[in-house]
Amino acid sequence: MVSRVEHPAAGYKKLFESVEELNEPIPAEIKGVIPSWLGGSLLRMGPGLFEIGDEPFHHMFDGQAVIHKFDLKNGQVTYYRKFIRSDTYVRAMTENRVVITEFGTAAYPDPCKNIFSRFFTYFRGIEVTDNCLVNIYPVGEDFYAVTETNYITKVDPDSLETLKKVDLCKYLSVNGVTAHPHIEPDGTVYNIGNCFGKNMSLAYNIVKIPPAQKDKSDPIEKSEVVVQLPSSERLKPSYVHSFGMTDNYFVFVEQPVKINLLKFLSAWSFRGATYMDCFESNSSMGTWFHLATRDPADYMSSHKFRTSAFNIFHCINSYEDQGFIVVDLCTWKGHDFVYNYLYMANVKEEWEEVKKSATRAPQPEVRRYVLPLDIHREEQGKNLVSLSYTTATAVLHSDGTIWLEPEVLFSGPRQAFEFPQINYSRCRGKKYSFAYGLGLNHFIPDRIVKLNVQTKETWVWQEEDSYPSEPLFVPTPGATEEDDGVLLSIVVKPGADRPGSLLVLDAKKLTELARAEVNTMIPVTLHGIYKP
Repeated sequence: MVSRVEHPAAGYKKLFESVEELNEPIPAEIKGVIPSWLGGSLLRMGPGLFEIGDEPFHHMFDGQAVIHKFDLKNGQVTYYRKFIRSDTYVRAMTENRVVITEFGTAAYPDPCKNIFSRFFTYFRGIEVTDNCLVNIYPVGEDFYAVTETNYITKVDPDSLETLKKVDLCKYLSVNGVTAHPHIEPDGTVYNIGNCFGKNMSLAYNIVKIPPAQKDKSDPIEKSEVVVQLPSSERLKPSYVHSFGMTDNYFVFVEQPVKINLLKFLSAWSFRGATYMDCFESNSSMGTWFHLATRDPADYMSSHKFRTSAFNIFHCINSYEDQGFIVVDLCTWKGHDFVYNYLYMANVKEEWEEVKKSATRAPQPEVRRYVLPLDIHREEQGKNLVSLSYTTATAVLHSDGTIWLEPEVLFSGPRQAFEFPQINYSRCRGKKYSFAYGLGLNHFIPDRIVKLNVQTKETWVWQEEDSYPSEPLFVPTPGATEEDDGVLLSIVVKPGADRPGSLLVLDAKKLTELARAEVNTMIPVTLHGIYKP
């Protein structure tokens, strides 16, 4: 899977250039044959405006949110996009400047105000961004664009109109939730976020939003906290981007990238402070795994799993097997925060500079950890893992902690398998064979990868000067095999007559079935869904 492709022309810079929204859907030119059963919408979120007036956004996760849609209907394909009308966006457009602090970009008071107005602006409290650029998912019969704060935005998946801003703090004890929930077949949504626990300490709440209600009421109003997990540091919760869920357990990985609460609460009192300024790395804690049962929901405080330090953003899958929980993760070695390397100044550099920056960053690795559920004190010093198909180990120490060592499923120098996807409806929480991911070459997305997590075999789709997005798996109706389906990815090919396209790959062999090309650039997208 290791990419030998170089990018001396630096076409990837086009991924981070501002675009305008479209007045109406535009038709795509189709090459190849789209499967007749594939009808619906690919909805994706990402940044689309990388500066306001003459003020640039500094981090990859700062640009103003755009919702993209490729519609597939009756053999025809159209493409459409609109900016999310968040409060952040509307105010920025009105004042022609950055108004609310983003992940890595600080907002300053309006220079046109007098000095007293500017002074009080600093001390009126934290204004949290509602720039929902990370993902989109269904809640009941509605769809919400999301980021990682307490605000989510209801959108119309057909017209792409912004409908309503929702503050989750009105319904749940959370400071924010991830953009990667787990969704049950009946529509129940589970998510995790940090919160204030007992005695002003920080903790993590796993929350539940019920499915669509018979009385047509809003499921979010019936949201509830199902279980609370403790933080290893009282005032410094870990950054949380995703979590694992099996049939009977929740799996949370507490990483050494920490949010300093005192810095966070004071940051807005200082000129130029951002969310990124509130992160710090704990070089001594390593990484902790926490388990909680689902029914009844209860934290398993007697199971203390620990391993060496790594960054974790995306869980691939977790499942139970013979008294163990198998957890597959996209990791980055060490405690240095990967997001430090995703500033625009880094990713928009010339190719040789991009490569130099990536050599300083944590190195990526796909890992499998195995957590034993049945622990006996007399087994100290022994490997507790008895699964025949993995080399991952778990050793009980005298202090009661269980030290985990992983099996490496993929590793290549500065080559990441990220933005992972599986056949979710069939395999979430189950033993599985295949994961699909976006291949990052020194942080630049330049290939789509299929990984057999049992044999470690890989398949690659790659094309010169082309930059794909996260591949979404769509199963063939009535399929009996796990990888019977297609992968959908937005591909950008700068310099082409039609630089943006929807790519349709055979998920078995990663061969191209079709692509639908449009004569407009499409900026980088992060996550999304396929809506049948």
